[in-house]
Amino acid sequence: METSKEIEEQKKYIEKVKEINKNKNQKYSILTMGCQLNENDSEKLCGMIEEMGYTKTDNQKEADLALFNTCCVRENAEDKLFGKLGELKKIKEEQGTIIAIGGCMMQEKHITNKIKMSYPYTDIIFGTHTLHKFSEDLYKAIKEKKRQEDILDIDGKIYEDLPIKRESNIKASVTIMNGCNNFCSYCIVPYVRGRERSRQPKAIIEEVKDLAQKGYKEITLLRTKCKFIFKSRKR
Repeated sequence: METSKEIEEQKKYIEKVKEINKNKNQKYSILTMGCQLNENDSEKLCGMIEEMGYTKTDNQKEADLALFNTCCVRENAEDKLFGKLGELKKIKEEQGTIIAIGGCMMQEKHITNKIKMSYPYTDIIFGTHTLHKFSEDLYKAIKEKKRQEDILDIDGKIYEDLPIKRESNIKASVTIMNGCNNFCSYCIVPYVRGRERSRQPKAIIEEVKDLAQKGYKEITLLRTKCKFIFKSRKR
């Protein structure tokens, strides 16, 4: 299926969840770990979620949807995630909070296995290549009331026209490519972000022009890049 048709299909799921949430005052929280690419991904997730009728809250305890966008570079990110998941168990039992985890960490099988074994109350697990399908995963989690696991081990595609909710109205980031082809011995990025995939120049220029027309003063072009990233391990 062409990417444009896939996005149109996801927009249908956005409308379905929006209808479910009608007049319910649903709230969501999001915790972003990692780099600027993760921050940009979170802005897209927020765009989709707010179109589905949720409003953002910084208080995770009052969220109807608790979302984590993870980083797998440093082990303290793992500790932080598992700590937060432990805190949410009682809240979920009391309020029925939907718990969703995405991002780079979910591309690591030992992490997803641990979540399934130790935190079975997690509702959605999705990877870096299936972010665009979050509305469908959320809809199925609500309707089917069972965990959705949506992770691809193959390189994903470039998806345009995803909703986006930017944190600032002055500064914005624009992704120009994803993934990396270098496979350096010290770096995990190619394994969790996949091979290098670039956006079409026309799409990048159109996004930048749109931001300029909206009054943005600073635009950062994002690409996956090596920074001598080491993943620490406890000894």
